[in-house]
Amino acid sequence: MYHQEFDPPEELRDTIRCFWYNKRESEEIPSSFEVQPDGYAEIIFHFGGDCSIMRNGSLQLLPSPFMMGLLNQPVIFHTKSSLEIIAVRCFPWTVFDLLGLPSGKNGVHIFEHPIAQLQPVLNKWIAAGNIDEAIAQVKQYFLDARSHIAASSMLFKAGVAMREANGTMPVSGVAAAAHATIRTLERNFKQSSGHTVKDVSALIRFEQVRNHLWIQPDINLAGLAHELGYTDQSHLSREFKRYSGSTPAAFARKAKKGKQAVSNDFVAFIQA
Repeated sequence: MYHQEFDPPEELRDTIRCFWYNKRESEEIPSSFEVQPDGYAEIIFHFGGDCSIMRNGSLQLLPSPFMMGLLNQPVIFHTKSSLEIIAVRCFPWTVFDLLGLPSGKNGVHIFEHPIAQLQPVLNKWIAAGNIDEAIAQVKQYFLDARSHIAASSMLFKAGVAMREANGTMPVSGVAAAAHATIRTLERNFKQSSGHTVKDVSALIRFEQVRNHLWIQPDINLAGLAHELGYTDQSHLSREFKRYSGSTPAAFARKAKKGKQAVSNDFVAFIQA
């Protein structure tokens, strides 16, 4: 698997964490991969092989693009042959406003939006092997969209505080950092992302545990629990299993087997 990330322009850094490209080579036989939860929403354009998820006992083909909102459990994707992805990793408290979409708790979100008009343009550049130009097209689309909306400085400040604290800051602290009351922050946050501040903070903290375990499978869990503000190791293990479906020890064993890690702060695709 090949993976590359691209920083957003300065004008988009309050909205987008990064753009990324991923290519998975596969035989003609069907294959699957698991996507773990984290504290971001992702807009996914895909090319080449089909991309599907299991719903109600049968595979549902996903359009391009689709959105992955905040996940509260892993999602298994199924594909055939090679699959290429251009994606936008967004802060969940800004992306719905940016695109004019209603917020919601759907993990995999199928939506209709003018952004789908990028698909044939991106297809052309992907087919030509020009990933930089494909990314440039997506960046420009979001620069244009960003120029037409007013940023919420309150939500931006809240998001920065949550990220800098790795999800360990209490809601009262997040509200203080955003210069807002708890009630006002919670109302605006829920309206913009479909989730509470506590929901997103818990995912950000889980993401930190997941990444530590992926990079350092032998890390001391008691020490990690203390570092990330969990009550104790048992608390960390319960929360980890809640979001990942496995224990920290089982996840660490998977990491030791040499599964694909793509960067220090991004562990998305795991062979299912």
